[in-house]
Amino acid sequence: MGKKRKQGQQQAAPSKSQKNEDALTLQDQLNGDVLAKLKAAKKSLVEEEQAKEEERQARLAFERKQREKNMSFEELLEKFGDQGSKF
Repeated sequence: MGKKRKQGQQQAAPSKSQKNEDALTLQDQLNGDVLAKLKAAKKSLVEEEQAKEEERQARLAFERKQREKNMSFEELLEKFGDQGSKF
């Protein structure tokens, strides 16, 4: 009876090499079409994010110019000081 018990225990616990063969990678689990769609979606999201950031930067620059354009003479003088040359 002792021998049967040892053999049963060995069969119940698979070896490490057998575990590695049974384990599938993510790429193996997903077919190529789904993987390609995921990569395309990621690329489009990255491009969209970059476009939003560029738009935000352009809007900030425009707003800065508008604020400077609408400054009074006193505000401009305070900001830039009296750096003009005297005749």
